[in-house]
Amino acid sequence: MYSLSLTADLVVRNAVIYTSDESLPFADSMAIRNGRILRLGNSSFVQELAGNGTEELDLGGKVVVPGFIDSHVHLLYAGLQMARVKLQGVNRKDEFVRKIKESVRYAKEDSWILGGGWNNDLWGGELPLASWIDDITPYNPVWLYRMDGHMGLANSVALKLSGISNLTKDPEGGTIVRTVDGEPTGLLTDSARKLLLPYIPEDTVSERREALLKASSLALMRGVTTVVDFGRYYPGASAELSWKDFSDVYQWADASEKMIIRVCLFFPMETWSRLHELIEEKGRAISQWIYLGGVKAFADGSLGSNSALFYEPYANEPHNYGLQVTESEILSNMTMASDKSGLQVAMHAIGDKANDLILDIYESVVSTNGIRDRRFRIEHAQHFAPGAAARFGRQGIVASVQPLHLLDDADSATKKLGMDRAQKESFLFRSLLASNALLAFGSDWPVADINPLGSIRTAMKRIPPAWNDAWIPSECLTLNDALKAHTISAASACFLDNDLGSLSPGKLADFVILSTDSWDDFAAEGSASIEATYVSGVRAYP
Repeated sequence: MYSLSLTADLVVRNAVIYTSDESLPFADSMAIRNGRILRLGNSSFVQELAGNGTEELDLGGKVVVPGFIDSHVHLLYAGLQMARVKLQGVNRKDEFVRKIKESVRYAKEDSWILGGGWNNDLWGGELPLASWIDDITPYNPVWLYRMDGHMGLANSVALKLSGISNLTKDPEGGTIVRTVDGEPTGLLTDSARKLLLPYIPEDTVSERREALLKASSLALMRGVTTVVDFGRYYPGASAELSWKDFSDVYQWADASEKMIIRVCLFFPMETWSRLHELIEEKGRAISQWIYLGGVKAFADGSLGSNSALFYEPYANEPHNYGLQVTESEILSNMTMASDKSGLQVAMHAIGDKANDLILDIYESVVSTNGIRDRRFRIEHAQHFAPGAAARFGRQGIVASVQPLHLLDDADSATKKLGMDRAQKESFLFRSLLASNALLAFGSDWPVADINPLGSIRTAMKRIPPAWNDAWIPSECLTLNDALKAHTISAASACFLDNDLGSLSPGKLADFVILSTDSWDDFAAEGSASIEATYVSGVRAYP
């Protein structure tokens, strides 16, 4: 009977299995039972567990890696965006206008035209204006967010509807961009968006549920089996959205067996006590699909919107040092309280001054609340003053970074910070690893595409579009380092490393089969595509 109980459901053999587990870095076979890994090793050792009813998968030498973990997404936003105006990659003003014109043609009068993903750096840097689209949108309010989510463009109908005029004052932590005469141009940054967002009709429950299913299916196509979801929470947005999505969408999907990827959820830090109570009541694992992660707040804005917080001013705006989105005292008090209640804390910080500010807050919280395994996170960790990378390692801080942002920001960072600053302080992945920081990779989807293989290749090569050479080549990573950042380190970064992140006996059998059968080629070029994605040992894509 004993041997029967160890019969595998699935045996994968004749593969190059990269495990992300230092105790056995590679194997050529693995056995899976009840959704978990039973055994890894050479073919004969694993074959012992095959029996009647065992499915066998001969991969002909293909590479297998653990299911990718995307450490930073906005999952429902990404799904909702799939049905809206898509402005990613638009590199001409007339193309921008044409896309809006197309949407208006199919829209009912008075209905909102929503979407975004635009990046003004692609057409030379000029920021869009309401006047670009006012003539073609006389009866529809329009709101189009910039790719980084920290700025958006409203047309004049939307400005009027939300009562924004030359008399409206800038709110704390945000800016209404104006002409020299003081008239709003249509652009709103960071918390200024809260003047307009309440006027946009809420997405219906069915739209949000559909968004989850669409986004999850696309994630599986890209080899992503787990995401860390920071929800529909941005400066200026309601903290309630994350909680509504938890009950209306995630709990519904879990109860009706519609979850197909695993999610680790972070909630707005101002609601920390609510999350603390929920974890006390239900534990961190709601199911094998849904994990309660922790809380998040914002220190600054973004580089693309000139609102990331720096010690020195922007080269192209000499009086602008960026924006501190939340006051230091509030950040400090909320972090102290969240940490005391045992919650994991993540902070958005992009500029060098913002990163130092958060590192300081984290240091003071540890000295007050005492030492424990807390895995404080900084989301984005994009630009560092001298010595900051070393502090991540010394203080044991997780750097949750997005390699694909490097492709968008290489040119704009040079323009906005000057060559010298940009070269010294941007996307210092290798310096972080050298300091023993935990490096976790993500996409920030829908700000950038969800594409772990693209992230890995970018971290290895660091060659932006239209460049011939690497940007800061000393910061390039090896394939091994980049894979770990999307697997075991990403799992550790959200306390899921007991179950996920590596192909190790006892862990959940989430894995990806790649198109390549040459590890050496993969290690040299970082090029491969996703052939199949398995979740709990069952094929989930294609």
